[in-house]
Amino acid sequence: MKEIKAGLIGLGTIGTGVVKVFQKNAELMEKRLGARLRLVKIADLDITTDRGISLDPALLTTDAYAVIRDPDIKIIIELIGGYEPARTFVLEAIAQGKHVITANKALLALHGDEILAAAEKQGVSVMFEAAVAGGIPVISAIKESLCANRFRSVLGILNGTCNYILSRMSREGQEFETVLKDAQTQGYAEADPTFDIEGVDTSHKLAILISLCFGTRVDFKSIYTEGISNISALDLQFAKQFGYEIKLLAIGKLGYGKVEARVHPTMIPISHPLADVGGVFNAVRLQGDFVGPVMLHGQGAGMDATASAVMGDAMAVTRDLLRKGPLRTPSMGCAVAVRADLPVRPMEELVGHYYLRVGVLDRPGVLAQIAGILGNHDISIASMMQPERQIGGAVPIVIMTHDAGEANVRAALAEIDQLELVREKSHLIRIENDLA
Repeated sequence: MKEIKAGLIGLGTIGTGVVKVFQKNAELMEKRLGARLRLVKIADLDITTDRGISLDPALLTTDAYAVIRDPDIKIIIELIGGYEPARTFVLEAIAQGKHVITANKALLALHGDEILAAAEKQGVSVMFEAAVAGGIPVISAIKESLCANRFRSVLGILNGTCNYILSRMSREGQEFETVLKDAQTQGYAEADPTFDIEGVDTSHKLAILISLCFGTRVDFKSIYTEGISNISALDLQFAKQFGYEIKLLAIGKLGYGKVEARVHPTMIPISHPLADVGGVFNAVRLQGDFVGPVMLHGQGAGMDATASAVMGDAMAVTRDLLRKGPLRTPSMGCAVAVRADLPVRPMEELVGHYYLRVGVLDRPGVLAQIAGILGNHDISIASMMQPERQIGGAVPIVIMTHDAGEANVRAALAEIDQLELVREKSHLIRIENDLA
């Protein structure tokens, strides 16, 4: 029987999951491939820690290049994460004529063009289903099943840590810091959760999705990124009263020759399917010109779900190798040379609805002052709420706007914050009412 050999770099949580799939489902994979896909070498700096799996010591090495440069290995699975040495290892594997599978969204978001161009030149694949939304097969859906569509938008809840925190804050009325600490205790959040809670992880994933959906290069640094650390239980309470849930949403839209690329807390109608995505789950909603709206929902992280996606890529590459022909699907769904360079729309050009919250002293005339400043900046008020409860000596004023320009809203809030009666800095959350 034909045998394809693979090597693994990185034996952390996901790497351990990949080994488990190789061990548990080897017979199943063999039946489905009509060939044997075998893991023959594993590299990690730590090869002594017990990871709960039985491994032949002969498989293990601390030298990644011993895996990359092994002439018998055709597939390299990179699971060390980060920018370096992952970039160096991946480029060396490509130079050696190896097909590469990675779950490294940060690497692809920052160095994807370089890596994909090198792979295309060498005629090898770079597969990355596990880099976005874990076990949800969104990458293959975009590149294959839905590839005849022009995508108008891609929306995603792409970080399980943030979704877990916001879901619990909404359900239980607890504050951000309390839920974050509990999430860390339960293993849903890292000891240093910065990349998750400040939206960086989500932006990495959005950069990949935008490139796939719209066929354009997108500079990760041009994606507007705002995290959830400033969201309070009070905001979630008010959101419900107005008929919304708050989610950390990745938003990619194409229109008028520009791309919208932004990640921020977003109020979405309770009736929208994304509003029901709770806990650590992820979801991606695509809008195609022929297929219409499609939503994929499932586990976006974790050992088993992510390992499943990695092994799906490994089996797809194995099928290409068995065919001994040209690659069936380009890594980004189209040749690197035909990808466009569409500009990213600046946030200042955004027009939409806004939720505004200002903490003020309860004095006559304060509402008139705030309304006057908003009016001076062409911001029309759709509704307003002033609860009686006080927070730190201030009363919150909550305002929902009609369509307003982002630049105008920011300028108005900066002016409002200078008012003598304002005791708590103003806060805004963008509202998406017209989600596909």
